[in-house]
Amino acid sequence: MARMDTAELGRGTLFQALVAAVRRFGRHTPAQWEDPVPGSYGYGDLLKMTLALGRLTARLTAPGEHVGVLMPNVAATVALVIGLSSQRRVPCLLNYTAGTEGMQNACRVAGVRQIITSRAFLEKAQLTSQAEALSGVRLICLEDLRRRFGLADKLWLMGYALWFPERAVAPADPEQPAVVLFTSGTEGRPKGVVLSHRALLANVAQILQIFPFGPRDRIFNCLPIFHSFGLTAGTLLPLVSGARLVLYATPLHYKAIPQLIRDKACNTLFSTSTFLHHYARHASPEDLQSLKYVVAGAEKLAEPVRQVWRERFGIDILEGYGLTELAPVVAVNLPESNRPGTVGRLLPGIEARVLPVAGIPRGGELHLRGPNLMSGYYRPEAPGVLEPPRSEAGEGWHDTGDVAELDADGYLSIQGRLKRFAKVAGEQVCLDLAEAIARAVSSEAQHATLAVPEPGRGEAIVLYTTDPALTRERLAAAAHRLGQPEIVLPRRIVHRESLPLLGTGKVDYRRLSREEQNI
Repeated sequence: MARMDTAELGRGTLFQALVAAVRRFGRHTPAQWEDPVPGSYGYGDLLKMTLALGRLTARLTAPGEHVGVLMPNVAATVALVIGLSSQRRVPCLLNYTAGTEGMQNACRVAGVRQIITSRAFLEKAQLTSQAEALSGVRLICLEDLRRRFGLADKLWLMGYALWFPERAVAPADPEQPAVVLFTSGTEGRPKGVVLSHRALLANVAQILQIFPFGPRDRIFNCLPIFHSFGLTAGTLLPLVSGARLVLYATPLHYKAIPQLIRDKACNTLFSTSTFLHHYARHASPEDLQSLKYVVAGAEKLAEPVRQVWRERFGIDILEGYGLTELAPVVAVNLPESNRPGTVGRLLPGIEARVLPVAGIPRGGELHLRGPNLMSGYYRPEAPGVLEPPRSEAGEGWHDTGDVAELDADGYLSIQGRLKRFAKVAGEQVCLDLAEAIARAVSSEAQHATLAVPEPGRGEAIVLYTTDPALTRERLAAAAHRLGQPEIVLPRRIVHRESLPLLGTGKVDYRRLSREEQNI
């Protein structure tokens, strides 16, 4: 089999990448992809679905139109996304865990007037009322679309398009938008992130330069495709590399997922610290013995999670770092050079600048650029208006908003979001550090911190926890043991039965802040 030219990836489109994979790995690849429908698909099946869905959706939409996609983790969703983009439509992947308000905001910011979904999915996920409550948009169900695929369409597909796929679609520019994703909105209203074909495929190429995935690998992906980690690493990476893929509908089935990893003999899992914590609680060592790579991203890896995976399963989690704006993978640790406490080295082609921040002695605000950088934002205050990336570092740079440090060996350490620093008694204190101390004391519970105004001190740290036995005294003992100053400890502890979470498993700080203000 010819070696893949990763340099060529960023010069094509998603559809061209699919066609190239079909030619490289063959049409007849049984169980290349599996999903919970249940379904089993080869590359030829994926190409057939992509061509058919692209043709069907093109009749109901206009070139350049931003089309909402409200679909689960199934192969048909990937075919729909690539099919839309092959017809020069822009799929906007809606977060169905965001509720009606979140989806409505996303549609508004990206100018979405039509949403493609599945009636069966809406009913099974109990989303029918939320979807129907969206105003100013038309819902188009795949079940209705499929009935419109007539004899002429079938002749076109089987007699022409499958054999000459690149002639069957209009030429496309890799710099054109491939998808619009939406930021999580943990600290404000979500923004639309416009990612070009070039950005997505460049990120896949960057990953493949350090992780040589291929047909012998089997990846398990339960991260939602509307999330950049689930889209690029969990879906496009196996598509391009020939790795087999097991798609699963949700990361929340903590008991079922370890058993599926065992049954499908998967060797790679992409996940988050929160979900890895829950899988460890419900898995036996035999469930996870096939895993070779476990990569954690989207949030900081909690040290107790790292320890339990090493002690119970003999697996060293590889922590990485990414942002939706960079499609998303920026840095990752490797098996042969895993440095816990860091997120590894930058991927090839990514440049970083760390600009100083007043009051923070070590590190500074991280700015990035590279071939995987977004085309720009759609902001809530200017819907549909593309704002190209720019930061204090210059045009074409992205201000991550994260406080970071690069060591002499090139390893990147993330201290936390700049917005997640509190001014306590004149000092800048990282709120994430206070959470880390809480996790060190009570690893099974959920913890979150906020900064609230306090006369005479500037701000005070409030810790929200689901551990009813957690006290400041226990936190102080842990801080002393970890060598952390007392100033990072919360001024007040609030015990709750649960914390508000986003669909990715991260704490919804925006909602938590609103609840704090209403107390």
